[in-house]
Amino acid sequence: MSGGPARGGEPARSEGTTRTATVRTTHADAPLVAAALAPDETDSMTTRVDGDAIECVVERPTTGGLRSTVDDHVVNLRVADRLVERARDHLAAGDGARRSDTNGDTDTNT
Repeated sequence: MSGGPARGGEPARSEGTTRTATVRTTHADAPLVAAALAPDETDSMTTRVDGDAIECVVERPTTGGLRSTVDDHVVNLRVADRLVERARDHLAAGDGARRSDTNGDTDTNT
């Protein structure tokens, strides 16, 4: 059955063949964004920070797997970047103090 389609419609490949993609993005706080991504990384991913850039290399045995992993990484990257950006904006807008009550009402009797 060598050379014919494998499961998933992809051609059969030798066990050593991999597909590789590199995603390189820049961020205001690249180390913090990369740290937020770390829990979601898999063994097929290698991420490094270079100044304001994050570079993630993904290696997978199938094109579909590569696409899925890169897609997941990009979604997680956008979320982490937005969270870091919003936190920075919030801290810059005020004194950074935590506020639990925005209307000033301190009465706890309801």
